[in-house]
Amino acid sequence: MTFWNIPKSSRRRHLSNTTPWPPIASLLFAVFTALATSAAQSAELPPLSEKVAMAQHMPGYFDLYWDDATGSLYWEIDKLDTEFLYQVSMGSGLGSNPIGIDRGQTRGTFVLEAKRVGPRVLLMEPNYRYRATSDNELERTAVKDAFAPSVHWGFDIVAESNGSVLVDATDFFLRDARNVVGQIKRRKQGDFKLEKSRSAIYLDNTAAFPENIEIEAMLTFVSDNPGDLVNKVAATGSAITLRQHHSIVKLPEEGFKTRLSDPRIGTNGPTIQDYGTAIGEDLVVRLVARHRLEKKNPEAEKSEAIEPIIYYLDPGVPEPIKSALMEGGRWWNQAFEAAGFIDAFQVRELPPGADAQDIRYNMIHWTHRRTRGYSYGYSVVDPRTGEIIKGNVNLGSLRLRQDYLHGQGLMPAFDYLATAAGDNSASVEMALDRVRQLSAHEIGHTLGFPHNYLASSYGRESVMDYPAPLVEITDDGQLDFSNAYLQRIGDYDKLAVRYSYTQFADDADEAAELDKIVQESLDTGLLFMAHNNNNFRGAGHPYASVWDNGDNLVDHLKHEIAVREIGLQRFSEATIRRGEPLSTLEYVLLPLYMHHRFQMNAAAQSIGGADYRNAMRGDGQTPLKIIDADEQRDALATVLSTLEVDFLALPDDILALLPPPAQRYDQGEAFPARTGLYFDSLGAVEAAASLTVQTLLHPARLERLLAFGSMGDYPTLEEVVDALLDTSWSAKTPDSDYRQKVLQVIQYTSARELMASASNPASSDGVRAVLAERLNRLRIDLEKRAKRDPHRYAVAADIRRWQEGGEVPNAALLKMPPGDPI
Repeated sequence: MTFWNIPKSSRRRHLSNTTPWPPIASLLFAVFTALATSAAQSAELPPLSEKVAMAQHMPGYFDLYWDDATGSLYWEIDKLDTEFLYQVSMGSGLGSNPIGIDRGQTRGTFVLEAKRVGPRVLLMEPNYRYRATSDNELERTAVKDAFAPSVHWGFDIVAESNGSVLVDATDFFLRDARNVVGQIKRRKQGDFKLEKSRSAIYLDNTAAFPENIEIEAMLTFVSDNPGDLVNKVAATGSAITLRQHHSIVKLPEEGFKTRLSDPRIGTNGPTIQDYGTAIGEDLVVRLVARHRLEKKNPEAEKSEAIEPIIYYLDPGVPEPIKSALMEGGRWWNQAFEAAGFIDAFQVRELPPGADAQDIRYNMIHWTHRRTRGYSYGYSVVDPRTGEIIKGNVNLGSLRLRQDYLHGQGLMPAFDYLATAAGDNSASVEMALDRVRQLSAHEIGHTLGFPHNYLASSYGRESVMDYPAPLVEITDDGQLDFSNAYLQRIGDYDKLAVRYSYTQFADDADEAAELDKIVQESLDTGLLFMAHNNNNFRGAGHPYASVWDNGDNLVDHLKHEIAVREIGLQRFSEATIRRGEPLSTLEYVLLPLYMHHRFQMNAAAQSIGGADYRNAMRGDGQTPLKIIDADEQRDALATVLSTLEVDFLALPDDILALLPPPAQRYDQGEAFPARTGLYFDSLGAVEAAASLTVQTLLHPARLERLLAFGSMGDYPTLEEVVDALLDTSWSAKTPDSDYRQKVLQVIQYTSARELMASASNPASSDGVRAVLAERLNRLRIDLEKRAKRDPHRYAVAADIRRWQEGGEVPNAALLKMPPGDPI
């Protein structure tokens, strides 16, 4: 058990060095043991040497034996009642981002111990989330018995010798430990089941080492109804074969000193309920997850580490991506230098013959999927203390190509003679810059750090933000990608590493030293702000957002609108190479047409928003302040500018360039359409307009407008709805028929989304009342002007049907493909 080594009276406490739980026999095991002892002693079990005489011996932390004749893997358990770490990961992937089963992915970290009960061995997981740090053994036992442990597996003993028992572990390792079946079913991609006759131990990646054993299983899952996503990525969708990896590892040595988190500096780690705390103290203990890092010379201001943190890069990464990933990952060494360590963080290529799933290696995987998706950084963490045992990064390879696609649309690079080569180096370099930043970002997660979505507002001083490319406009109206992604570790990141990893002198007041680092964060404005997810629809912070830039999110939306305009003006055949089908222009056009989407979402946060901080009593921060009324109204006007005809209508010369997809060239992300094979120019408008209106009418934003608008001279819900209706219904009728149709799409979209919002059962009565009243006004006005105008007549009729029966128009809503991740 882990004990606190600072008195309870101290508000900030640290955990002592890890020590095992005291040998307390629970009543359950005592009863079972008493009943089974005589039977176990009298049972005639063969000695280990006889049972495994013909098997291949793999000596290590635990010894393994492979019987080739029967296909059985035997596990010699010579450390009963001793805790160890058990980790499940994926040795191979399915290749589908929406399903989410990737090579190198970790799932499930457990502390287990093998307990013998008569003729059986049970793998028991203690419940470390609930504890009592007390000198009273009975108090600790009371908490331990109050929260259920878990038995993960039961084995029959097949042989024993000299205190060691042998179990047949084949079925344990040939099970769906990753829950592939459940994952695929949740994604509605078929009812699969594990087919054991087509599954086997994968010996190539099964080995034993002095402090860990690694076992891999090749598992085949079958289904009569595989989903479309499965069919598109598997060799045969009805039978998918994946490898799952099991790591059984010696727990870290004692001596790791735990650290407590502070909400003003972002850290991840185990959260524990400690029932041994005093009544007036916090029941919840929040530990910092961090690698074990110690100086060779603790007295030196800067010292080399006894064991540096080394991350290994997937050797299957091609150049120049490999060099970019290694360079970006190595930025973290700057932060560890700031924490007093010399060359303590290193990135190397995985050596030949090493298994990437071996838990001894911190890994950076280059993950291929059929479609682009998120990258991930996970850690294998000791749940008792927060010590990081393995960092595991999965980088989606198609992220690189998506960034290139953004640059490709903004800066046509192939306007050249037939004998000359185009110059797309600006887009290529921007994509590689992003890969460097992405490598640093995901490694940061595995070092124990969460997102910091505030950092883009103060100079992009954290790689843990979600950055959009900062495309600058030169004095002569050109677009410049050279500063798209900051190419270094951020100053906030250095503070975070100092908080988590600084090794203080033995006689130092560690709590006071950590407080100094936090105060430095507050004094310099290097602040932390995270949220629970990456989808910031409806958020209300004026600075903390995703895929954004600028210290003023509203002003930067105006900049991104200008960047988009320049890109559309220059869009031509020159965005693709000679010899490519012109239909592929649509795939380049989409991210350009929607270039504003992320900054628009960020700017909308100021509408009905409030600035807030992770403030603590006495630190001088302002905990919450409603955003200034003028700033809110500026944000509203800027967001609504993305709903105007001039913004949404595509130029005729672009529309003339977009034929239906060429044969076998339909793999890109295309605009939504109702026109069959043909580009739907009005469908594009509808999807973009819907995104703007839905962002504006997010239920949480409407509720805040209702509340905040009553607290002073701030925009009210009525004001915002009126501005939306004015933009869509009071706009001047355009000259061309096409642009008139664009305006009608905008108008219908605003009315439909207002009806949908007013029908939301989760919304308050006050919100629904305002929306219903404004819709009634709109209907009356349209009915007055509906003579010989089928569009106004149809919208008025839709509103009346909605008023009479709550029926929202059921036309299928067109949606853009996901813009993120970029």
